[in-house]
Amino acid sequence: MRAHEAGALHGEIGHRGPAWLRTPADVNALVPQLWPRNVARADGGALTVAGLDVRDLAAEYGTPVYVLDEDDLRSRCREFRAAFPDADVYYAGKAFLCRAVVRMIAEEGMFLDVCTGGELATALSAGMEPARIGFHGNNKSVAELTRAVDAGVGRIIVDSFAEIDRLTAIARERGVRPKVLIRVTVGVEAHTHEFIATAHEDQKFGFSLAGGAAAAAAFKILDEDVLELRGLHSHIGSQIFDASGFEVSARRVLGLQAQIRDARGVELPELDLGGGFGIAYTTQDDPAAPHDLAKRLRKIVDGECAAEKLAVPHLSIEPGRAIVGPAVFTLYEVGTVKDVDGLRTYVSVDGGMSDNIRTALYDASYSATVANRTSTAEPLLARVVGKHCESGDIVVKDEFLPADVQPGDLVAVPGTGAYCRSMASNYNHVPRPPVVAVRDGRARLIVRRETEEDLLALDVG
Repeated sequence: MRAHEAGALHGEIGHRGPAWLRTPADVNALVPQLWPRNVARADGGALTVAGLDVRDLAAEYGTPVYVLDEDDLRSRCREFRAAFPDADVYYAGKAFLCRAVVRMIAEEGMFLDVCTGGELATALSAGMEPARIGFHGNNKSVAELTRAVDAGVGRIIVDSFAEIDRLTAIARERGVRPKVLIRVTVGVEAHTHEFIATAHEDQKFGFSLAGGAAAAAAFKILDEDVLELRGLHSHIGSQIFDASGFEVSARRVLGLQAQIRDARGVELPELDLGGGFGIAYTTQDDPAAPHDLAKRLRKIVDGECAAEKLAVPHLSIEPGRAIVGPAVFTLYEVGTVKDVDGLRTYVSVDGGMSDNIRTALYDASYSATVANRTSTAEPLLARVVGKHCESGDIVVKDEFLPADVQPGDLVAVPGTGAYCRSMASNYNHVPRPPVVAVRDGRARLIVRRETEEDLLALDVG
């Protein structure tokens, strides 16, 4: 990749330009939108988070380590709640979930969306009020649905006719009336990677709107009158910056709402437009602020309801990445720096695709900085790679680092709160890193580092 092309991916500085226009000051700088809000450089050059030196965090907890700025996460919860005061704001737990985060979002007045029995167990064990939990998933088992019903989960988002039958049988057996939403596949091609676009027709989620399955599911639930149909749900994908997809989705879902009213005389009281709101991984990304999102979505919903002569339903949204993604960075230690025949410099760190699969899976772009010091060395176009036995084990595809980057340096990669720890693996039998929450100059371990003993404990052979 040429230097000017790599500049489009660079996350440390606010301007573009070829390598010869970059200075050591550029490489040392931090762009605020990419980093947790309490991250800064100290006078000596090392990064600090909420007043703590990352070198001290590395010494105490080891590397790799996910570092969570707790006040940043909490402030983003509050911003979404303030932007959507009349809506239910569900934190999408799949982005990252542990008991400490469940407690944080609950304390900030959020609802919680889970999509497996394991996520539900984590939420319940952390004391989350069941009525404030929504349960997603395209293949919920009888055991998962039974647990959700018995726990009193607030709503279940049904995803197939088989699931409607399973849940109806459980409800009849228990003599209860679970509240449900229907997940509608609206046929919107979200402007994102194909693996995280979830509303086009050819994929596993939801009931097709165009094919009539969504309407048939609604009629089935209403006619059987066992489950309480509260509304419709749509989710068009992830890492989305363009509101036009939400506009098309809302128009189509509310059209179905009107169809149900006309056919059965029922106006469903709720509408969930999902989440997927994008964040900044590099300076190319320009996410909308929560109040701007709220203004756009409310205008869309109000306009479509007026057009269909519908009462405006109670709105729900599901931000996950937009809350936890920017609140976390991953701290690595450099082990090897290798120049490959002048073609590229590879900076190898002590983690990789086992703690961040997104670059390999989604061709995701990230930023990076040397975190233990600043440097007066000239910028070097580098690729930050992991320690795994895969040539695709890339953390940051292209980034300008100081030319004197060396073994023992710490490298920090921002924007790793969403889908990094939650999708982490033990590839090559590498234990998964810990998560450390930092607040008011204090650090606490909220997910401990796995050990080799943990790995061997599961090996019963």
